[in-house]
Amino acid sequence: MPLELIGITVLWTFLYGYVIIASIDFGAGFFSYYSMLTKKEHIVSQIIDRYLSPVWEVTNVFLVFFFVGLVGFFPDTAYYYGTALLIPGGIALLLLSIRGSFYAFANYGARKSRIYMFLYGITGLFIPASLSTVLTISEGGFIEKVGENVVFHADRLLMSPYSWSVVFLALVSILYISASFLTFYADKANDIQARDLLRRYALFWSGPTILASLLVFWGISKHNPEHFRSMLDIAWMFVASLICFFVAIYLIWKKKRLGLAFTFVMLQFAFAFYGYGFGHLPYLLYPYITIQSALTNSTMGWALVIAFIAGLCLLIPSLYLLLRLFLFNAKYVQGRK
Repeated sequence: MPLELIGITVLWTFLYGYVIIASIDFGAGFFSYYSMLTKKEHIVSQIIDRYLSPVWEVTNVFLVFFFVGLVGFFPDTAYYYGTALLIPGGIALLLLSIRGSFYAFANYGARKSRIYMFLYGITGLFIPASLSTVLTISEGGFIEKVGENVVFHADRLLMSPYSWSVVFLALVSILYISASFLTFYADKANDIQARDLLRRYALFWSGPTILASLLVFWGISKHNPEHFRSMLDIAWMFVASLICFFVAIYLIWKKKRLGLAFTFVMLQFAFAFYGYGFGHLPYLLYPYITIQSALTNSTMGWALVIAFIAGLCLLIPSLYLLLRLFLFNAKYVQGRK
């Protein structure tokens, strides 16, 4: 397998890991605030707090790996994306800082403050919305090279139907993923009241997720027909994603094997996510950057591949231990530890 393909596959895997773990985190923040507004915090707050306490600190590791690796493997991306991501990236960093301050002061009354809970809930929606602009910009049409200068057309981004369809998908997906996992987690804790409430959230947000996915397909077909045709060549991946969706929803609806249901949710997004990424190749930014043209020298590239695979090999066992010791420890899940 060529070096550039290995590199982008490793990076895409880190990004997929971030999508799943961060979605649970961001969605949990929104549900915490929503439950406070609807006077149902006594039902779900303990489940959400027990999940977030050991996990929130490792969520952004995947994102850091991805962006550092992207610039390391493909240095040209910094030149082209630097100006374009200045505003959305700055907003995302500000929101991440606000979210981090909530966790830092959680034990000092932040969880009881309506202002802190509002910021905690709203950042869970705005962070993925701002980060999703990276995928939108990569489709081309928003960055133009004029001579030696790179010009970012922010007005085109704000007026693009495709851009807003991606934002919509990012918002509803995190709520669907998060509710699906928390349903399983509440069931694991034998908290029937929380499970039934979160199950309703999961079923409710499943519909908008599919609708948003269709809108993104439509948006790509209009904005970047070349990418859309490439995706049609691997249509089986998106069909497999849809099948996984129906299996997950069936299991959640029937309240059966909720752990398996969330596994199918992850597979649903894995097929769609890797299908989208594979269809995007060889471009990192239409039409200026490809994985071949932007690749760093081979010595640096192989060193990064080894370092990132080693990092992945360390990260996965660490997450496994975290899951075993805390999240899926029977006493911890049930609040007895």
